[in-house]
Formats: sequence, structure tokens, C-alpha cells
Amino acid sequence: MSIDNASQPIKPLRIAVLVSGSGSNLQVLINAMQAGALPIEIVGVISNREDAYALTRANDTNIPVAVLSHVASGKRMGIKTFETHANEQLIEWQPDLIVLAGFMRVLSGSFIDNVPAPMINLHPSLLPVYKGLDTHKRVIQAGERSHGCSIHKVTAELDAGQVLTQAVLNVDINDTVESLQSRVQKLEHQLLPWTILLLAKNVLSLEANNTPLQTETYLPKLPLQLLIDG
Repeated sequence: MSIDNASQPIKPLRIAVLVSGSGSNLQVLINAMQAGALPIEIVGVISNREDAYALTRANDTNIPVAVLSHVASGKRMGIKTFETHANEQLIEWQPDLIVLAGFMRVLSGSFIDNVPAPMINLHPSLLPVYKGLDTHKRVIQAGERSHGCSIHKVTAELDAGQVLTQAVLNVDINDTVESLQSRVQKLEHQLLPWTILLLAKNVLSLEANNTPLQTETYLPKLPLQLLIDG
């Protein structure tokens, strides 16, 4: 990216967000969008839980929502049904980027390959270590000295796509699962908007090679890291 291009106005990224819980990271994006700090437009929010507080956050900001949680019998919506409806909704919204922010269902490779935009996920560990659930507990049990969160491209293999960015902190000897979770969440609130800004400015690419847009060898390799001892 040239200096001249960097100074040009950035076309807002159309973003769709998939959520399952409180939506604190969604709120960070909403705040940044409203403040003009991020060149984004949140075009819709999909939740697989009808009780997710993230829906309240979206509704309060007049962001379109789609709740895909239950069928008429009251049972949990099957993943194939969810994916069918979610893909239809995403095609209608036509986002440039899909963000999984605290989304707690495993998506199929077919869905990932056919959605209308690249998809990134925010994961609470320093990938490739500690994929899956209960990351904070596992980090403490293993006696790790560092922990943090990662944003990676979503692929069919769980938490295995190219890691784009990470935020890192030191694990305190007195940390509990709860305190470590709280500290990492603060990192998430910085890492997600920073990563989206890099994508919006074309510093990062989500093309097949998953590398920064670079011809010069002096630019850093992925993942880009924020070192924060918070």
C-alpha cells in the first residue's frame, strides 16, 4: 500500500456479526462505528440464541437482526437448518466481511466455503495452542506464562485457519479463571477493531494466500501481535 493510497478515504466495510452471548465485542464495534473510528457499516447480526444480550445491543442501534435458535417444537435448531437460513440472510445483507464474535456453534466446511464473504473468528488463546473451549482454565492448569487472544480466518478445521493478529499478556501467579478471562476480554476489545481497521486499509488480506499485502521483505510475517500487559 502506497502512502498516497493510505491518505485516500476508505470505503466502509460492510460487516455481518455472528453472536451467541452478551455481545461485548459487538458493542465495541458499534461504538467505533458510531464514533467514526472504524470505517465499517454493521449490516446485520445473526444469533443462534434468542436470549443473547447481543441482540439488545443491535436492536438499540437499529441494526437488523436474525434469530436462528429454535424450531416450532422448541428444540434447538439443527446446524444444517441454521446454516441454510444464515446463508440466505447473509446473501441478502451482502457483507464484505463476516465476524464470529463469541459465536458458539461449529460451522460446516460447506457453509464456510459458500458464504458470500470471508469469515474471521475471535478466539481466546494464542493459536495454534489451546484450540476449542475452556482456554483460560487450561492455560492456568498448564502453568503457562503467556496468554491472550487471536483472530484467524475461519476454515473447515476448528480454530485452524491462518492467524492474522494476536494480543498477548503475561499470566499473573494470582490469576484465576475468572480474572484471566476478564483480562483477555479487554485484549479482545482492542484486537478486534485493530484487525478490522487493518483489513479495511488493505494492510491485511483475506485472499487465499492469507498474507499481508506486501512486496517488500521487511514487512512482518503473520500473525501481527499486540503485546499488552493489562
